[in-house]
Amino acid sequence: MAMADNRQRYMPLPDDRLSGRGQALAYPEAVLLVNPVEPDLKGEVDDKYQYSCDNKDSQVHGWICTTDQPAVGFWMVTPSNEFRSGGPVKQNLTSHVGPTTLAVFLSAHYTGEDLVPKFSAGEAWKKVFGPVFIYLNCTMDGDEPLSLWEDAKQQMIIEVQSWPYTFPASDDFPKSNQRGNVNGRLLVNDRYVSDDNIPANGAYIGLAPPGNVGSWQRECKDYQFWTKTDINGYFLINDIRPGDYNLYAWVPGFIGDYQYSAAITITPGSEIEVGDLVYEPPRNGPTLWEIGIPDRFAAEFYVPDPNPKYINKVYVNHPDRFRQYGLWERYAELYPNEDLVYTVGTSDYKKDWKIDTNKYQGTTWQIRFKLDNVDQGSSYKLRVAIASATFSELQVRINDPKANPLFSSGLIGRDNSIARHGIHGLYWLYNVDVLGKLLVQGDNTIFLTQPRSSSPF
Repeated sequence: MAMADNRQRYMPLPDDRLSGRGQALAYPEAVLLVNPVEPDLKGEVDDKYQYSCDNKDSQVHGWICTTDQPAVGFWMVTPSNEFRSGGPVKQNLTSHVGPTTLAVFLSAHYTGEDLVPKFSAGEAWKKVFGPVFIYLNCTMDGDEPLSLWEDAKQQMIIEVQSWPYTFPASDDFPKSNQRGNVNGRLLVNDRYVSDDNIPANGAYIGLAPPGNVGSWQRECKDYQFWTKTDINGYFLINDIRPGDYNLYAWVPGFIGDYQYSAAITITPGSEIEVGDLVYEPPRNGPTLWEIGIPDRFAAEFYVPDPNPKYINKVYVNHPDRFRQYGLWERYAELYPNEDLVYTVGTSDYKKDWKIDTNKYQGTTWQIRFKLDNVDQGSSYKLRVAIASATFSELQVRINDPKANPLFSSGLIGRDNSIARHGIHGLYWLYNVDVLGKLLVQGDNTIFLTQPRSSSPF
């Protein structure tokens, strides 16, 4: 199975998941291989969620069969994400034991009910899913089997460049000359970082149905068109289906979401230039401290080593090591007596801020920091961006762990990202007003409590 240059493996067989060969783990999709047909796989975990992928990165995946010669490749190519729900960072399944190859258009995985389409009585709706491209190839004399993966990547590029396809006869699938284009430039205005506007390098920018700021990540009934800005913030979105849209964006390194103030209407053949767009991240003053990177992913934080009994060899010493099974169990081992305490200026979020929660009981993390001066009459702002939540609640207290919460999110999240080995689900951003009278000159502590404990996830 191959789905990326660094995500490839010789896969277990369906029989390896049967009783006697496989041992069920915390949920049916995860199986420990105790007596596999291929002895080298003994002791590994097989779990289809370990091969999930963001829409933006899931354009080709598939299988190579070396049982017969020449070796044969079977590949699923998705040339466009316009018909996929949830935007570029929505995660979906790709391949898993079977051998199973998937082209997922619509799924509640890593999001929950928000991405289940809901229809009112009598509501008319239609949508074109696909086309997708199934590609078969085989080796020539002397070729290595993995050359088929390289060939499949090249074919994927050809299919992406061929989009939108010309062969669909349906009037509901507009050809390229029946679509429109949008171009412009995105800049960031953060007066506490630079006096000048900053080019939004590598920002995700796209058109999605009209809605509120950030609503695109919960949109699941229509079409979305996304791209990334270049180093100078310029972008071009091609081949947009006719319709009414909002323009949305988010910039790695800057918290929050951008939404263009005006609606955009695409008509056949339209060329729309929006010029320089300026995103002003939420600001109330200079940053006193920051933990992590505001990029919607939690990958920069500490990811513990997996239990040696539950290893997938693909993810040993791998950037996606968070996809190892059972990491949620490690928190109680790392913190047997007390929860996490993070001291600003001393702690290192790459080592000292964990990504998973305790099991079966609520947790309270502490952020300790010093203030040289406090303006008792002013209000400070605590911004908390959450990459994933599952039946969770965030409570915030300042300097008194037994006080009534200064803020509570209420029950949020059904994305199950932890159980599905994901580093993110839906993005949540909370802005908490902290009155200066709650702070003191010198040592202060913020208490972050997740009080719910219905399951280990």
